Amino acid sequence: MAISLQSIARTTRASAPPRVVVHGPHGVGKSTLGANAYNPIFLPFEDGLSGIETNAFPLLTSYADTIAALDTLARESHEFGTAVLDSADWMEPIVWAEACRVNTWASIEAPGFGKGYVEANRLWRVLLDKLDALRARGMAVIVIAHSQIKRFEAPDSEAYERYEIKLQRGAAALVQEWADVIGFANFETAIKKENTGMSGQRARGIATGRRLMHVVEKPAYVAKNRYGMPDTIPLDWNALVAAMQPTALAAVAQLPESAPADQPVAA
Repeated sequence: MAISLQSIARTTRASAPPRVVVHGPHGVGKSTLGANAYNPIFLPFEDGLSGIETNAFPLLTSYADTIAALDTLARESHEFGTAVLDSADWMEPIVWAEACRVNTWASIEAPGFGKGYVEANRLWRVLLDKLDALRARGMAVIVIAHSQIKRFEAPDSEAYERYEIKLQRGAAALVQEWADVIGFANFETAIKKENTGMSGQRARGIATGRRLMHVVEKPAYVAKNRYGMPDTIPLDWNALVAAMQPTALAAVAQLPESAPADQPVAA
């Protein structure tokens, strides 16, 4: 194709369904968020759907099964609107096992110098490309992950700890670059100061019961969004889509009502 000024096109703010990564502690409601998305289909790598009614493939225990499930969604006729991977950190050992199988390594560390993780990252790229094929078909994608607290060596300040996606560094970088939204899900905590006598005070954290998702990065956690969203929203699919102002996401906007308050919440 010839490149000229006539080949220039204007992109839209949200021209395709979103690619969402949600990380947070166990039990905060990440899987429930996925189950409340538009016509979801789960690709489960762990038994995290107990108490949640949703559509799901059988437990995926190999890389070949994972690719087969993604190809099935990309090629066959169906009415699913959202693919939910649950969870990325449980899928990671499957990626490592495939890298070892292909290269006849005893372990992902066997080749040394990080070479095993380089091969694993190639397999991650294949998976992300498969997810993009679902997006091109009109499906939203949600990748669920657990969080880990890691020391972050900032180049412009002293090192500090923050919540990060629980993946090997190279894989985490790929997933973070790929995503349109990275939400850190956590329970809201209010700080109450109490007098301890002799003019002393202590701070005590009190859970409010609200579950929130932070979508703008702060020193305490990894997050981002490409939609100009507010820093924090309720941990709820409807709230997420509404915060995107999704005029171009009409196919994803036919959303079910939020889960009732007594619906079980899983990781």
